[in-house]
Amino acid sequence: MAQTAGRHDAGIFTNSWNGRAYVSPDELLAGLTEPQRRAVTHGNGPLLVLAGPGSGKTRVITHRAAYLAQTATDPYHLLAITFTNKAANEMASRLDRLGIGMGMTCSTFHSLCARLLRIHHDRAGLRPNFTIFDTADQTAAMKDAIGRANLSADNYPPAGILSIVSRAKNDMVTPEEMRANARGFRDETFADLYVRYDQVLAEQNALDFDDLLIRTARLLSEHPDLRDQLEDRYRYVLVDEYQDTNRAQYLIARGLCLKRANLCVTGDPDQSIYSWRGADIHNILQFEGDFPRATVVRLEQNYRSTPRILAAADALIANNHKRKEKALWTENADGPAVRVAECEDQHAEAGFIAGEIRRHVEEGGRFGDVAIFYRINALSRNLEMALRSAQIPYQIARGVAFYQRKEIKDVLAYLRVAANPRDQVSLLRIINVPARGIGKTTVDHLVAAATRTGQPVLDILAKPDQVPGVSRAGRHLKLFATLLNDLATTARHGSLKDAVEFVVRNSGLIAMWDKGEDNDALANVEELINAAAEYDQQHLEGGGSLTDWLQGISLVSDVDAIEEESGAVTMMTLHAAKGLEFDTVFLTGLEQGLLPHERSATDLFELEEERRLCFVGMTRAMRRLTLTHAKWRDFRGMSQRRVKSQFLHELPKRGIEKLRIDIHGAGAGEDEEPDIPASSVDYLEWRKGQLVRSAQYGIGRLLWIQPRNRQTYAGVKFTSFGEKTLVLEYANLELVEEAD
Repeated sequence: MAQTAGRHDAGIFTNSWNGRAYVSPDELLAGLTEPQRRAVTHGNGPLLVLAGPGSGKTRVITHRAAYLAQTATDPYHLLAITFTNKAANEMASRLDRLGIGMGMTCSTFHSLCARLLRIHHDRAGLRPNFTIFDTADQTAAMKDAIGRANLSADNYPPAGILSIVSRAKNDMVTPEEMRANARGFRDETFADLYVRYDQVLAEQNALDFDDLLIRTARLLSEHPDLRDQLEDRYRYVLVDEYQDTNRAQYLIARGLCLKRANLCVTGDPDQSIYSWRGADIHNILQFEGDFPRATVVRLEQNYRSTPRILAAADALIANNHKRKEKALWTENADGPAVRVAECEDQHAEAGFIAGEIRRHVEEGGRFGDVAIFYRINALSRNLEMALRSAQIPYQIARGVAFYQRKEIKDVLAYLRVAANPRDQVSLLRIINVPARGIGKTTVDHLVAAATRTGQPVLDILAKPDQVPGVSRAGRHLKLFATLLNDLATTARHGSLKDAVEFVVRNSGLIAMWDKGEDNDALANVEELINAAAEYDQQHLEGGGSLTDWLQGISLVSDVDAIEEESGAVTMMTLHAAKGLEFDTVFLTGLEQGLLPHERSATDLFELEEERRLCFVGMTRAMRRLTLTHAKWRDFRGMSQRRVKSQFLHELPKRGIEKLRIDIHGAGAGEDEEPDIPASSVDYLEWRKGQLVRSAQYGIGRLLWIQPRNRQTYAGVKFTSFGEKTLVLEYANLELVEEAD
């Protein structure tokens, strides 16, 4: 959510400006390197800061903001945008310590957009109390849209259609444009579902995450006077992680800087890992084309990692083509070698990691120093079992999971209806939870009446006698309507804590939880009450609301739940790891089909993103980095022979220690191996049309073969998986003799 930093700590600042204490310009520049100074002191005009991992990027952003606040403008005119609440909070905290927090805006893109849309809702064609639908709510809305189109959710899975619609929204493609570009009936159906889905959202006064961005981008485009007003408010805009921006975010950032062009962006093309959610690496690669007068500053000194870790990561990422050259270096001590452990299977891998963590602690380290990364969540199960067996405390970065628990979503659904009476998804979730004698047939009649009359279902609840077919449930409907009206009154006139407690006390949920098997339900809801009380405490002087609190919850991300001082090992996916650092990192599952992911076998652009993902994971490590892969792994219910990741063959020879881990977790050194796996097969003698077998894809036929960069690429059309592009040195294919 948007953050305005609070009061500074006494004794930190030495001067005063406009009644506020602050760190002087000379103090801000003390200790900065020459490139960092250039970025901090840059005046007006566009600025691109190419910041390698661990190069002090956040320090540069915050010091630049503080420097501008003392030399160029008031903090009120500064806007800093990042991608996670955690990063926004960290930035606000640092700015507060520098004395300029009061008045400056630090926000995520989504929180900034939600705030602007609530303020300027009339311009955006919205009601101010709109709901932000989370993933589950979006799925329910899409199911409704599919049903309205008389289609089957089996043939048109909601999650898949949502992904298509989300990509279109991120690219600012309208339903009409999607329909115009349709290549057949199926594409036209997708466009139709896009229209119907948006209709469902509009009827329920709701937006999804993508709508927050595209509505704001359109607001800036369609209302020049408002854009001028906002550009006058935000005279200097700083955008972190610019390589992760999508089309809509790009338009928002540019739209706020059309006249003054005081846009400072920081980022690193080598850490662009979110194309699957619409991020466009070309936004940062083409920044100098968008702003020909742009100043470019490269931050290449790394303060985080050892030279050996940097050398390994640098050698890996050098294989990518879509990047900007940087020469990462560090003055840190060499540290231990980067280890590559070949494990017999996933159990040996997990046992080895647990044993190494135990050894780390026995040698004086802390559990909280350690992180375990994996490409897909499915790899976490064996790791969790091994950590529990070794009595190693751990936390999993799943901040969203708390708010997805059934009991939490039930309580929040009551509150969301109180905030937005048109939120039909939430209303239908709790209309018979707990059971109150309102069955599916009654609900169907209510929804039909709402559709027919254009009224929200909530308005119809209080007058069931006007709805055919619901007379038997009439009393229950009136009682439910009274409950919701009383809740809305409590929410308007009481505290947020009062509203949450009203739901728990009066809804009947406690009795339902007492009868259930989940003994943690009430404890989890009490934690929600504590969160509400904390919010009340933060807004004693006003400014808080139920709508804003619900908005903050809807924009929580996994990484927001990480407790850095928890004293536990942290487990997370590689996508969640960016922006974090740990003394000791284990990066697991470096096998073809896992990292790089199997979908990258047919797309060199996706292969480069997978390499960037691996690069990000490696550069989270400060002193110790271990990469693991398994010779055998259970996959989709079967034990399969695995092929080590091609990324492991792209590491340098120097500074790497290789281990073999047997089923008992015992390790031994490994002999040196050539850069490309040894093979008795001369792939250059393979020919188009030959039949091949893959352990992963089955039988296929060679379509083409082409050597590139000391590797051999081939197109293969598999019977069950279609056409794939493979690197033969890693694909583990064998020729199949065909019968005459």
